[in-house]
Amino acid sequence: MENKNVVIGIEGTVGAGKTSICRQLLGKIENSIILHGGNIYRAIVYGIIELHKNKQELKNIDVFEIMKQLEIDIKLENRETIVYMKGKEIEEKNLQSDKISIAVSQVSNVANNEKLYQFGKMLIDEFRKNYNVILSSRDIVRMYPDFTYHFFIDASIEERINRKYMQYNKEIEKEKIRKMIEERDKLQEKTGYYKIYPQTKIIDVTRCKTVEEAAEKVFQNIDITKGKYNV
Repeated sequence: MENKNVVIGIEGTVGAGKTSICRQLLGKIENSIILHGGNIYRAIVYGIIELHKNKQELKNIDVFEIMKQLEIDIKLENRETIVYMKGKEIEEKNLQSDKISIAVSQVSNVANNEKLYQFGKMLIDEFRKNYNVILSSRDIVRMYPDFTYHFFIDASIEERINRKYMQYNKEIEKEKIRKMIEERDKLQEKTGYYKIYPQTKIIDVTRCKTVEEAAEKVFQNIDITKGKYNV
């Protein structure tokens, strides 16, 4: 009997709580790590903005080549991946800003992502040798067909607005958050990031009162022994 670690893909609508759920799953799944695939893309877009590229320059741009140009590196620290650029960690607040969130949706819609997906697959395979991988990303089925589970986290628009409102410490008006979410939803759908596959399990967390409850709803659908096979 050989142990083949599992890959649990977590996608979802904007503001549904994907990252928080992933972090809760760390405490439930033995020998697990979180690979923040979305943050890798956010780091590249953050770097693109730093390079002051305009929209016309972004059409069909090879984001993997930009990643190499920016010297973006991914390191595993405290069971989560951290993104560095030119040897310096990019702060979470910069990666998760409203500006970057909108820009990511815009760039992903026109850029060439193929080489980045190939890199992502190799990165997942490397981590999978030693860990159960909780993968928080977009377009997981196309990037990594060999996943064990694929979950799509969803919640009502009102609930997602409320969660973002709290995330921003009530400093951004709800109406502005609504417009941001609706714009990103449209861009994500146009890019194909909200696609539901036959093997996708949709988890609606609208009525979950806590992130612990939402994570448990996901965890109930996971059999961690599924990755084991006879040789």
